[in-house]
Amino acid sequence: MKKRDIQALPTYLILVAPALLIYLFVVAYPIGYSVWLSFTDFNPNKGGQWDWVGTLQYSTMFKDPNFWHALKNNLIVVAVSVFGQIPIGFILAYILYRKKVKAVHFFQTFVFLPQFLSTIVIGILWKRLFQADGPISRIIQIVSKDPQAQFELMLYADTVMIPIAFALIWVYTGMYMTIFLANLQKIDDHLIEAAKIDGATESQIFLKVIVPLLAGTILVSSILAIAGSLRGFDLIFSITTQGLQRNNAMVLPIFMYQSAFQNYTNEMRFAYGAAISNIIVVISLILIGISRLVGKKTDY
Repeated sequence: MKKRDIQALPTYLILVAPALLIYLFVVAYPIGYSVWLSFTDFNPNKGGQWDWVGTLQYSTMFKDPNFWHALKNNLIVVAVSVFGQIPIGFILAYILYRKKVKAVHFFQTFVFLPQFLSTIVIGILWKRLFQADGPISRIIQIVSKDPQAQFELMLYADTVMIPIAFALIWVYTGMYMTIFLANLQKIDDHLIEAAKIDGATESQIFLKVIVPLLAGTILVSSILAIAGSLRGFDLIFSITTQGLQRNNAMVLPIFMYQSAFQNYTNEMRFAYGAAISNIIVVISLILIGISRLVGKKTDY
C-alpha cells in the first residue's frame, strides 16, 4: 500500500463508518439473528430460554402442507406479477408513448392512481367488491335473474387467487407502466421514423425495435416484481377475512405471520417463523437468479 493511501485511510474510514454501522445494525444483524433463530427453539414468551435444534424447523416446515399451499399461492402471485403486470404495463406505456389514445396525461394519471392509495384501503375495497353480497354478486343476480346467485370465487381454495390476481394487476400495473414510459421517452424518435420509412408495421416496430431497446428495463422490472411478490402481505391480508378464506389465500408472508405471531404460545413458533422468512429470501434469490440467467441467455 502506498504512503498516500495509508494517510488517506483514516479519512476513508470516517466517511464509510456511519453507513457501515447503519448497514450492520439495520440489515446485517437482523439477517444474522433470523438465521440463528431458525436453528433454535427460542421463544421470548417462554422465558427466553432456547436449545439448539439444528434443522428441525426446516424439516418441520417442509412436512407442513400449509407451507406448500402457501408456496403454490405465492408462485401464482409471482406469475401474475411477471406475466400480467409487466406485459400490461408495457403495452399501456407503449400506447401512451405512441399517442394512440387522446388525453394521454389523463389515462397515465388514471392508471397510476392506485399507487397513491393505501394498500389496506384498496384491499378492503376489493374485498367489498368480491364478497358474497357485493356488487359483482348483485350484477350476477340481475343478469341471471337468480336471486340466490353469488360470486363464490373467494370461498374456495382452487379459485380464491383469481379475484386476488385481478386486484394485484389493478394495483401495481400503473407502477410498471410509469417505469416503461419513462424509458420509452428516452428513445430517439429517429429510430422509429427510420423503421416506418423501411415499411415496418406498428407491431414490427414494437417487437423489433422497442422490446430489444427496453430489454434491460424488462429484466429489472421482473426482478422488482419477483421480490415484491414474495414479500407481499398487506393487500392479500386485507382482501381476505379471518378463517377459511384467509387460509385458502395464504401466501408465505401470511403463513410466516400466522406461525410466528398468531400461534405464539407454541414453544417453537418464533423460530419456525424465522425459518419461513429465511426460505422466502432463498426462493426470492433463486427466482431472481433465474431471471438474470434468462436475461444473459437472451443477451438482455
